[in-house]
Amino acid sequence: MSYRTIVSPVEAEIEIKRSRFLARLSPAADEAEARSVIAEARAEHPKARHHCSAFVLDTDSRTQRFSDDGEPAGTAGAPILDVVTGHDLTFVVAVVTRYFGGTLLGAGGLVRAYGQATSAAVDEARILTRRERVPVSAHVDYAQANALERAAGNRGWATRSDYGGEVGLDVLVPLAEVADAVAMYADLTAGRAEPEVGEVEWV
Repeated sequence: MSYRTIVSPVEAEIEIKRSRFLARLSPAADEAEARSVIAEARAEHPKARHHCSAFVLDTDSRTQRFSDDGEPAGTAGAPILDVVTGHDLTFVVAVVTRYFGGTLLGAGGLVRAYGQATSAAVDEARILTRRERVPVSAHVDYAQANALERAAGNRGWATRSDYGGEVGLDVLVPLAEVADAVAMYADLTAGRAEPEVGEVEWV
């Protein structure tokens, strides 16, 4: 199982018929953090007419909320949400602040504007994929660590190392491949390593 999110907050701005659309895209671990980002946008731009928003949470993106914040129903929050979900992002909140330029854009124009502003912010974001992995860990000598790291890399597994008198080595594997990782330790250390299987992590 995996999910996509962003590394850090980003901003973008577009202008359409003198209306400014300032988009902010930020990581959010939960609903409280998402609403805090929305509140920050309001505080930073108190003279703006609208602060429309959407957020997606949970590893399976099951929590989704959006707000038109005074724009005609369906013209702001929904297109913002569509961009976020269209890029398969989660644990993300998007806020688009609008400074009205004096010209009405119509429903279609608003949908396009809010979507374009959000897309511009997504284009600025560094996106990463987190995957469900189980650490299989043991203390080994330096030569064994080198051999294990090479073998893990050949299988597409990531590793973490803590070098001291010995090497504390974590091999991060999909749940279905834990037995294979334990067997690899046994093969490459002649059975001397005593690997421990940890709890599932998102890495």
